[in-house]
Amino acid sequence: MLAFSFTFPATSFALRGFGPYLIGIGRAAIAAILAAITLRLMRSPRPRKDQWLSLGVVAFGIVFGFPVLSTLALDHGSSTSHAAVVIGLLPVATAVFAVLRAGERPSRLFWTASLAGAACIVAFTLWNGPGRFSAADALLFGALLTGGLGYAEGGRLAREMPGREVVSWALVAAAPVTVPVTVVLCVAAPPHWSGAALAGMAYLACVSMFLGFFAWYAGLARAGVARASQVQLAQPLLTLAWSWLFLGEHAGMSTVVAAAGVFICVVFAQRAPVLRGMTPSSTIGRTVSQSAVSRRGAADG
Repeated sequence: MLAFSFTFPATSFALRGFGPYLIGIGRAAIAAILAAITLRLMRSPRPRKDQWLSLGVVAFGIVFGFPVLSTLALDHGSSTSHAAVVIGLLPVATAVFAVLRAGERPSRLFWTASLAGAACIVAFTLWNGPGRFSAADALLFGALLTGGLGYAEGGRLAREMPGREVVSWALVAAAPVTVPVTVVLCVAAPPHWSGAALAGMAYLACVSMFLGFFAWYAGLARAGVARASQVQLAQPLLTLAWSWLFLGEHAGMSTVVAAAGVFICVVFAQRAPVLRGMTPSSTIGRTVSQSAVSRRGAADG
């Protein structure tokens, strides 16, 4: 959460010299190089055939969907503080996909707290906008849906392989698209090099797109996707602080109230029970083990 909380401010810096599509795709291309080196050094085994489909889902969510759509939202005029609060809905989306993809069953208290946080964000969006959802808000909601899918699928897959391998293989799988597209974008619209833009791009590629997922996917796998994702409800408060310190954005009272309301909701969501399901592979493994025990018992008899 701490690593991801600086993503929007870093994107604002990167937009000073790079186009939105180059930022969204280019950071994944750079991270893919780091991922390939990491996989090589760690001598990581290749994923099984059934895991590649899940890695494709992860890549769709965190390599293409969230980075491109959130960058376009900031390029369409959304401030980082506004975007941070709207993206506070991401944990709710992740919890929904945790039910659909990871077989988890959150309690009624969990959903009540999560939906209360979502209500705070929707009210904030309408209050601070022209009375309706803007184009930037639509892009942000698209980003949180694809991001939630990528988070939940990656957290589920991290039960079967280390979190660093999940994000690394997803980046490598997407490299045949991200690398050539990045080259084409650089040629078509050469970036304006500056220290701030390079620093923002470096953070997005190395931390937001790569290193941050090491801890994030490991945490989702250990604590449960739905429960662990709710920690990110506190992220808007950190992003507001970074936006004030580094970008000079002054958050209004409604922004602070909405972020504080979301933070309170995450406390209740963390205390709510969540029944964790088994992944398909673990179910198969248990079935095989039970069959082996049955055969052994029959032989002994």
